[in-house]
Amino acid sequence: MSKFSLFCRRNALYLAWFVSVVAVAGSLYLSEVLKYEPCKLCWFQRIFMYPQLFLLGIATYRGDKRIIPYVLPLSIIGGSISLYHYAEQKIPALSKIIPCTVGVPCNKDYLNYFGFITIPFMALIAFALITVLLWFGRKPLDEETEEA
Repeated sequence: MSKFSLFCRRNALYLAWFVSVVAVAGSLYLSEVLKYEPCKLCWFQRIFMYPQLFLLGIATYRGDKRIIPYVLPLSIIGGSISLYHYAEQKIPALSKIIPCTVGVPCNKDYLNYFGFITIPFMALIAFALITVLLWFGRKPLDEETEEA
């Protein structure tokens, strides 16, 4: 096992918490500072990201990996919503299947860097990072040291 993967496994909770801090801070910056109004799917993504900030923060402080089975589903479901939201922005036909009829249309791009980096894409990356970190950080530390 490489030093990098061992580092990631040992610090999975801390790294996942850090990603959630950046994601929550970013979403609040976009909505409260830049005044980008969140669409319906953005709100659902927030519903699954915001609790992770607190759950992972407490678990990191306590060094308690027993939170992982509870946080992992939040991250997977939130990532699935982000994936659908991103697909809706990039595939116009999807926005006709279940249209956002209230507020901001879900297929609106506030940001579009390099033609593919949008707000749902950044949320998808955050959810994916948290999922991968928690998945590989599930093992207790004593099993990791035996493998090394």
